[in-house]
Amino acid sequence: MSSLAAETVPTSPRLDMARFEATALQRAPFDFLIVPGFLKPEALSAVERDFPEITSGGSFPSSSLNCGPAFKELLDELQGPAVTAAFQAKFGIDLSGRPTMITLRGQSRAKDGAIHTDSRTKLVTALIYLNSDWESDGGRLRMLNGPDDLEDYAAEVPPEAGTLVAFRCSPEAWHGHKPFIGQRRSIQLNWLTDEGVLKRELKRHAFSAWTKKLLRFGA
Repeated sequence: MSSLAAETVPTSPRLDMARFEATALQRAPFDFLIVPGFLKPEALSAVERDFPEITSGGSFPSSSLNCGPAFKELLDELQGPAVTAAFQAKFGIDLSGRPTMITLRGQSRAKDGAIHTDSRTKLVTALIYLNSDWESDGGRLRMLNGPDDLEDYAAEVPPEAGTLVAFRCSPEAWHGHKPFIGQRRSIQLNWLTDEGVLKRELKRHAFSAWTKKLLRFGA
């Protein structure tokens, strides 16, 4: 067995790790996978109930928000060793000792979803969505074949409750979505290159959140 392989599929009251393990990694146009039902249906109601109130656009560190107990337990599990081992086995990348960061989104703005790749300081990005009955054509994440055309995509992911989409961060990992304005809740989990990056990212997000709050009070 590879040193990066998980010895057994971990069990969880909230995460369907067997479904994750059974989902094949897509290799083109970059390494990614989509797992509907990654959050177990029986866990969804408590997690959705305890998702913090977010009334502004942008990303917020989970540590800066008032999360309920069921949601905190989920975040703890996502950053635990069993999930890290499962992701490193799936992507074939050594994540041991790498720091993790979780940010949350609650609202989508017209400017969100532009085609981009994630920072080189991120190794793997995992997104978990918490939106019931998604009907809009906008806000559906697309895994793109290149940087120039949102319509040239390999897969499209509606941000429905419990769905996971994860990808290896690379210069080829282009993604984006059509504009959507309104509530669009998601958890973003990243494995980062080092602790220095984590500190800088948390500081940057904290400053951004402070600026948004200041502008909101001054409106």
